[in-house]
Amino acid sequence: QVQLVESGGGLVQPGGSLRLSCAASRLAFSVYAMSWYRQAPGKERELVATITSTGGSTNYADPVKGRFTISRDNAKNTVYLQMNSLKSEDTAVYYCKASLGVKAFWGQGTQVTVSS
Repeated sequence: QVQLVESGGGLVQPGGSLRLSCAASRLAFSVYAMSWYRQAPGKERELVATITSTGGSTNYADPVKGRFTISRDNAKNTVYLQMNSLKSEDTAVYYCKASLGVKAFWGQGTQVTVSS
């Protein structure tokens, strides 16, 4: 079955950086659009960033524009989220999602905590 495994989360001080990775297996990775979502305690899951299957186009939620960068390596079946200038409000569980038409697969999430 399809597996998406996130890694790279942790505790970081405000202003710091983290790089999340999401490794896919048993998936035709290169044809799927990939996204990062996040869910903070007591809040709904929200879209953070999306990248097309070829990596030719990206989109970001307004709160992370200019600070986060989504990228992918189709040879490694991996999507990344580089997070810079982190703020306390970025604290959440971060999930990756693979999408192709009506098909969607989710990872299990990785915790990011921004705190001094």
